[in-house]
Amino acid sequence: MTRAVGVDLGSVRIGVAVAPADTAVAVPYEVLERSGERAQDHEALAGMVAEVGAEVVVVGLPTSLDGTEGPAAAAVRTEADEIAAVLDVPVVLHDERYTTVSAERMLAEQGVRGPARRKVIDKVAAAVILQSWLDARD
Repeated sequence: MTRAVGVDLGSVRIGVAVAPADTAVAVPYEVLERSGERAQDHEALAGMVAEVGAEVVVVGLPTSLDGTEGPAAAAVRTEADEIAAVLDVPVVLHDERYTTVSAERMLAEQGVRGPARRKVIDKVAAAVILQSWLDARD
């Protein structure tokens, strides 16, 4: 098993999830509030990647329902390249269609609402992205 970090790049927050090397289960890890300086955000993310000893970083790619890529996907591709430049591990992109919807549904089923949901939705979405990537590898 590969120790992996999943990333959900948002405009306000970056959701981070981890999958320990001894399991194929993604776990919500952290929510990084955007600082306004992308380089600073990327360094903070690099610190998390190093902290968990990740061997790969999986970034969610927001594609349209029909699979095409629009402006949001282009922006994520650009930022993923910037992140890759500060990491010593590979950065891969993974289709994130439906991840926020899935994360919202899971939190609703657990009774997490309002402000509590906003605090965790990004890292839960990152876990959904990472779990989807892990499942696709099997």
